[in-house]
Amino acid sequence: MAEIVVSETRHLDARTRRDVDTQIVEAGISEMGLKSAAACARKYAYEADPEGYTDRGRTERTHRRVGVRPAPDTMAILSGYLPVEQGVACYAALKKHTDAVIAAGDERSRDQIMADTMVEWLTGQTRPADVNVEVQIMMPIDSLTDPHNSRTATIPGSGPLPGLLARQIITTSAGRKWWRRLFTAPDQDGRGLIVGGDPHRRRFDGWLAKLITLRDQHCRDPFCDAAIRHLDHILRHRDRGPTTLGNGRGTCARGNYVREMPGWKIDLIFDGLHGKPHTISVATPTGHTYHSRSPDPP
Repeated sequence: MAEIVVSETRHLDARTRRDVDTQIVEAGISEMGLKSAAACARKYAYEADPEGYTDRGRTERTHRRVGVRPAPDTMAILSGYLPVEQGVACYAALKKHTDAVIAAGDERSRDQIMADTMVEWLTGQTRPADVNVEVQIMMPIDSLTDPHNSRTATIPGSGPLPGLLARQIITTSAGRKWWRRLFTAPDQDGRGLIVGGDPHRRRFDGWLAKLITLRDQHCRDPFCDAAIRHLDHILRHRDRGPTTLGNGRGTCARGNYVREMPGWKIDLIFDGLHGKPHTISVATPTGHTYHSRSPDPP
């Protein structure tokens, strides 16, 4: 309860917060549920500073976005950060459609129908399971063809997926499917490190950009798991660094910009083409040096 109140009144000055605290206590917030308590605190916070509340609302609407993050047991959480009226309208449309489907005798649960409908509406598929699949062979070929192989596949940007489920998606989806070869070389553990693809492109665009993204999966800066937004030359292009798979790394926008500041230095240790994972060292202005290696292949 205290966390909710703090969240709803954090923008107010100390004196105004005390006034709001008094008002919500008198309103009986201690006997409310969490949802009602949040609404109560928000109401009095708005009344205490309506102009500031409105200005923040206008600014925050420019931050609307959609995100996806992995969840346990081969699931994912798709979320939308939307203006309240748009979020409520989306949910109401799903709920109205679900009510009609249930009334027609559908045996799925309400939550299942709403989730399936969201996928159908967003992708245009007639069935939510009929997603289009690009098989980038982020799973070993023996795992793809051998039903008894237990090795995992990898969904770039999300993480591992059981080979059995990956095969099921590929074989049962009625969506379009693409196959693309990746060139791999085995390391000492017998895993196939990505060393190339077809076709090879001179610049960090097209398939070369896709290949670096598949190899790195997330930002290569130490302790950063952000999505890849930029592709960076390890040895800078202006220093005659080649535009190759070995000299490329995936970074978030911040990681790419920060390395241009004084005191940062990035060096290539292993290019990933000779049996060892692609590895770089990152030296910071504080004198610390960290190693970053590409994620293990499936």
